[in-house]
Amino acid sequence: MNVLVTAGPTREPIDPVRFLTNRSSGKMGYALAHAFIHAGHHVLLVSGPTDLDVPDYVDFIPVTTAAEMNEVVAQHIGRMDIAVFVAAVADYTPVLTEAQKIKKDGDRMTIELVKTPDILGSARNTFGFGGTLVGFAAETENLEENARKKLVGKSCDLVIGNDVSSPAHGFDSDRNEVVLVYPDRTEFISSAPKSEIAHDLVDVILEIHRTKESS
Repeated sequence: MNVLVTAGPTREPIDPVRFLTNRSSGKMGYALAHAFIHAGHHVLLVSGPTDLDVPDYVDFIPVTTAAEMNEVVAQHIGRMDIAVFVAAVADYTPVLTEAQKIKKDGDRMTIELVKTPDILGSARNTFGFGGTLVGFAAETENLEENARKKLVGKSCDLVIGNDVSSPAHGFDSDRNEVVLVYPDRTEFISSAPKSEIAHDLVDVILEIHRTKESS
């Protein structure tokens, strides 16, 4: 099967030397890409900037901004059977990017921001994706509640939530623990290395896909 995985953060430029971003390391997304390859599937990994080695045998498209990731996903999602959106995409981007470095001239500076494209939310209605759609919800509170809102609001088959406020399982950690939010139930995967959790998640996602295909 053809699998799309997005991973890492995006960087939204303020000027030539500064940008808005987040603490996503990309580790979970890269681990999932590797696990899908290990399971015998074809993987397209679309990734924001990370310090990670690209897994062997994946097709890899690097991007920087949310707009770039949106464009790549729109171009390729139509040929995918499964799409797993792990990337921590910036919610907002500066309205204007200064051509030169902004000087520290005053005590305060105001930057006007505008929403970035909702890539996961566009998968069904805008991109017309009919395959198995999986989202991630990185939260610091009300994990299950917020993950379920994303499941319903973005027409996902599964949303995987993780509490990124936990030092043991946050963005930079090699471990994770997640909540699996289905349309009809919630399950949990306890703390384990991200590489192990990735293989468990691949099994879960493939089972969802098989069920959809047979219904």
